[in-house]
Amino acid sequence: MKKILVIEDTLEVRENICEILELAGYQVDDAPDGKIGVEKAMNNAPDLILCDVMMPELDGFGVLKILNKRAETNKIPFIFLTAKAEKSDFRKGMGLGADDYITKPFDDAELLDAIEMRLKKHEQFASISGNSDEGIKRLFSEARAKEEFEKLSEGKETRSFNRKDMVFEAGGVPRWLYLIIEGQVKLYRNNEFGKELITHLYKEGEFFGYFPLINESNYDNSAVALTDTKLRLIPKEDFMLLLYNNREFAAQFIKMLSNSMNSTEQELIELAYSSVRRKVANALVAFATTQLNQTNMVIRVSRDNLASRAGTAKETLIRTLSDFKSEGLIDIDGGAISIQDLKKLQSMPQ
Repeated sequence: MKKILVIEDTLEVRENICEILELAGYQVDDAPDGKIGVEKAMNNAPDLILCDVMMPELDGFGVLKILNKRAETNKIPFIFLTAKAEKSDFRKGMGLGADDYITKPFDDAELLDAIEMRLKKHEQFASISGNSDEGIKRLFSEARAKEEFEKLSEGKETRSFNRKDMVFEAGGVPRWLYLIIEGQVKLYRNNEFGKELITHLYKEGEFFGYFPLINESNYDNSAVALTDTKLRLIPKEDFMLLLYNNREFAAQFIKMLSNSMNSTEQELIELAYSSVRRKVANALVAFATTQLNQTNMVIRVSRDNLASRAGTAKETLIRTLSDFKSEGLIDIDGGAISIQDLKKLQSMPQ
């Protein structure tokens, strides 16, 4: 019998949820606030946690952050319950690694369906992550062995993000593989002094967020939408099942990883040894590659983001852009930068 922990500060709501779950055949434990909920989860880990967001003592976000830091609790499926439907709360919860988000009031069927789906996917992933040859063979026969790489995202949830919206934060637990339907996303990290360095730029049609899924580690980067963006969210379990069971998919994904690692290695070398002019030129090319199409040679990017990508001070970036403009490599009109000679920027001397 699966055990579910319900963390909810409103007595009437908590009792109602517990009754529904018990009638559905689940073993239920409950907690009236976040602190008690964390203690119960740590002392006797449940199979799934339902947690209210707005609570005294410790809110739902705090509960998830604490549980994510412990190896014995960070893989427990976690579903938020909230009466607030604001996108900011939704984004924050998912960025921290929640599996689902149900808005109150909800009907019994909606709640039970969400729980059943999360438990089922968790069981599938647990079996594929184990060392049982028998379990792996069974999954080989059950998984979508013939599904093509491009079809991985079909039928999955799509979410919209406004410019500057956080997709996920460093330290969060990964639950999804992301595919960009529209827009652009940057991955970045901050050094000990708070200085931001953009590590990757992703555009329409590209996947991101796969390294932590494979490593089973927390995010070491944060992801933010550079423009209004639509993302398709592919559950970790679906991605891993396909990676284990489809040779064609695995081969293509290994190639993607290899290309990404080679690109990252080259970028690190450039940042360490290149001149400022080369670094700024590379940053312009990176954003151009992300934003440009064949009929538009204008990129719109903040000076802060350009400096973060180039790994240089903003003041140094601005002086270098001015030099490039005087040399006819770019033109500047407010926040827009028109690329006049992309080839020369790409071949900028060290």
